[in-house]
Amino acid sequence: MDELSFEEWQKTVPEWMKSDPLWESGYYRMTMYLYDLVWQDCDLLKKDYRGREIVSQIIRSAGGIGANMEEAYGRGVGTPDYVRVMRISLGEARETRGWYFRSRQVLPGDLLERRAALTGKLIAMIAGVISAHRKNLGKS
Repeated sequence: MDELSFEEWQKTVPEWMKSDPLWESGYYRMTMYLYDLVWQDCDLLKKDYRGREIVSQIIRSAGGIGANMEEAYGRGVGTPDYVRVMRISLGEARETRGWYFRSRQVLPGDLLERRAALTGKLIAMIAGVISAHRKNLGKS
């Protein structure tokens, strides 16, 4: 399957997903895009027996990013619990980036560069959201 750009990918998302208020958050849309890319990348990882060991880890951590955002949103945006669960989401994003690094002997360099850029951008976005909410809660 060819890799879609973020803009092209968004056009493939069903309306029931786009109608969720969380979809309005750019960081959530990017997380869901990353997950679909990780899903595709697992096909490449499965071709090498060592890469197969990474598949369960990277798909779990990538899925955990969005799952924790969904949980955080459900707990109430701006609450201390929201910030706590979003920090877990940030940890999952960092873990996903780490699994990409550990996949460097299997995955092509240009793919790794694209994933590093995407995960780096996502990590910065999540960290920014956490920082903004912490400031609103009176924490530094």
